[in-house]
This record gives sequence, C-alpha cells and structure tokens, in this order.
Amino acid sequence: NGNKAKDFVKNTGLTKLSTDKIPPIVARGVLLDMARHLGKPILDAGTAFNRAEIEAAAKTQNVAIRKGDVVLFHTGWLNVADQDGKAFMRGEPGIGVGGAAYLAEIGAVAVGADSWGVEAMPFEREGEFFPAHQELLAKNGVYILENMDTRALAKDEAWEFLFVLGQPRFVGAVQAVINPVAIR
Repeated sequence: NGNKAKDFVKNTGLTKLSTDKIPPIVARGVLLDMARHLGKPILDAGTAFNRAEIEAAAKTQNVAIRKGDVVLFHTGWLNVADQDGKAFMRGEPGIGVGGAAYLAEIGAVAVGADSWGVEAMPFEREGEFFPAHQELLAKNGVYILENMDTRALAKDEAWEFLFVLGQPRFVGAVQAVINPVAIR
C-alpha cells in the first residue's frame, strides 16, 4: 500500500494503521461449532477447515453466512489452555487458506476463533507463515479475533446473535485486548 515502516513505526507505537483506529463493530454474529460438526469435543492441532467444512457446518446448524457478518468458530481449543498452556501454544485447529478466502469473498467483517491464532497450525503447506492471516487481513481487510471464548455460545447453541465490539483504546498498538458481547 505504499507504506514504509520507517515512516510510521516508532518505539512508542504506530502513528497510523494502529488498532485504536479500528471503528467499533456492531454486526450479526454467526458461530460455527466445528468441534460438534467434526464429532470431537476438542479438535486436534492442525485440523483445517475450508469452504466445504464451513458450508457443511452452516447447513447442519441451519444458518447462512452473509455479507457484513462476524464469523466465529468453536473448536474446543480454549479448553486446552485450561489444561496445558504449553500444548495450547504448540499448534491449533483453525481456518485454512481456502476457508479464509471464502469468508472474505462472502464479505465477512471479522473472523474469530477460540484459539490464539485463528488458523490451523501447523499450517496447511510447509514453509508458509500465517497464510490465512494474510488472506483475511492483508489482502481483504477482514479483522481477526483471537482467543474468543465461544464455549457458552456453543453450549447454548447460539448460532446467531448481535455482536458488539467497542473500539480498542491502546494508542499505537498492533493488537488489542478486547471484550466483545454477544446478544441473543
């Protein structure tokens, strides 16, 4: 985009493109319970879900993903953090590059999951580094929401809800601690 890090990356933070510039998000939220769909309480690290799996889970839950939605995935992975923090960080199930491209094509505003990186790790192709992040955020401007606690939504089968996320307040940051709300 013609941006050069030397022009806006300072030791005190970013002077542009920082998370405090992201507007609040108020949108329809959709939760896809990939753990339930794939028949496991916790999906294995490296389990990738792409367009076919996303469409199948949505059909099973009788929910359609539409332009402007915030799409969250429940994989059960946050439970691993409660049990073994080191295992939690060694890998994770998550969206694949094809799934990221599909959600960007639909026009999702944000994509999130109950994992620290949202996308499947190890990555689908050796030698790639956060390819779903690149597809979502860098190429398509789709926000990424990590470490979302989706357990209560999955337990209640809250597949659709009003998603509300206030503006991050850490000036100059590249990431932010967020506290979204799902209203059913």
